[in-house]
Amino acid sequence: MQTRRWGDLVGGVQRALRYATADVVVAQTLAFLVNAAILVVAAGSFHGVVEQPIEEIAEAYRLLSPLLGTPLASLLFALALLAAGQSSTITGTMAGQVVMEGFLQLRLPDWQRRLLTRSLALIPALAVVVWMGEGATTELLVLSQVVLSLQLPFAVIPLMIFCANRQLMAALPTPRWLLQLGWLCAGLIVLINAFLLVSGIAG
Repeated sequence: MQTRRWGDLVGGVQRALRYATADVVVAQTLAFLVNAAILVVAAGSFHGVVEQPIEEIAEAYRLLSPLLGTPLASLLFALALLAAGQSSTITGTMAGQVVMEGFLQLRLPDWQRRLLTRSLALIPALAVVVWMGEGATTELLVLSQVVLSLQLPFAVIPLMIFCANRQLMAALPTPRWLLQLGWLCAGLIVLINAFLLVSGIAG
């Protein structure tokens, strides 16, 4: 958004928002199609062929090539994981830039900002793997997804409060139908997290 500054006029901001919306819709649609393709390939490859459920990434990596009949399958799987990791770290770097520059007013050279944000993302994960061994990778991955799920309401609810604040939104108020849809999604996220948390504690 910061690279798409169309001026401070309402028309310029609305134009920037239209482009941002199109950008997000295209990106999320492509991400959905890629993830759906991964699930379809996994289901078609392992269902009815492997007796025990595949619970480790390493198991999937070793079994893909024999099941699909080509050594490229495991290689492409590894490259896809690497690309997913790079995408995640790049997203984290961009988020760190927005937070540091927009909220904290902390401006650093690009290489320092990238080093700081990526170090905060990679060093804890690397330390856990080195300390607990390669076998802890799956547990670490699951734990990271649990943490991301639990922190999601802390991002969504303030966002909805900001969007509902007409004084803050000024000449660009959020439509009522969109606010209602947003609050519905936020409520579902909170309920699902609460259910998972209670289920996890109850065992």
